[in-house]
Amino acid sequence: MSIGATQEAYTTVRSGTASGMAASGGVQEMSDRFMKLLVTQLKNQDPMNPMENAELTMQLAQMSTVEGVNRLNDGLAALDAWFRASQVLQGAGLVGRQVLAQGDVLRLSGSTAVGGLVLDNVADSVRVDIHDAAGNLVKSLDLGGQDAGLVRFVWDGTNAGGIAQADGVYTFQARAMAAGEDVTSTGYALGQVLSVALNDGAMEVEVAGLGNLALSQIRQIF
Repeated sequence: MSIGATQEAYTTVRSGTASGMAASGGVQEMSDRFMKLLVTQLKNQDPMNPMENAELTMQLAQMSTVEGVNRLNDGLAALDAWFRASQVLQGAGLVGRQVLAQGDVLRLSGSTAVGGLVLDNVADSVRVDIHDAAGNLVKSLDLGGQDAGLVRFVWDGTNAGGIAQADGVYTFQARAMAAGEDVTSTGYALGQVLSVALNDGAMEVEVAGLGNLALSQIRQIF
């Protein structure tokens, strides 16, 4: 068997499809095949034209590289597993806590409801319209001018006429303006964390009334 034939066989094994590697045991199986090819070549080489030391060294170096990649992949897999487990442990500390998370829900309880919004830019005026479950406007809150970033607000549970409303779930919409132009805003609602879970490697937080949210959608923890 010639050096070229061995290299060609090695290249074929190395460039196999992912499904083929999975079926054959992956990189370790590939290394075993290459070693068998190399030993076979050494046994059957022409005594009058033996393999040069440089050629042998090159092939051994290739095998060593593959084994090194295999060990690196194992190390990365272990690190990934540790990181995911760490995420769950850290996330477990959120269960039962109140958070300000992305959403447009206002939960009125004991004549108080808390919400928030994040402004992309400075606003000359900010108004929050509160609606009941039927979509009817209950009250508008004038928050005045606000800087960019998080703006929290509290609703006392009364309508425009000062009449107390029943406890329950309401929704809100914010309207922010600057020099006659709309300022982009994102609503945030107060809710309790019910559970945390990993979904496709990313941690999700289940918030009462808001559903499953990414950790990046939580603005504050109380």
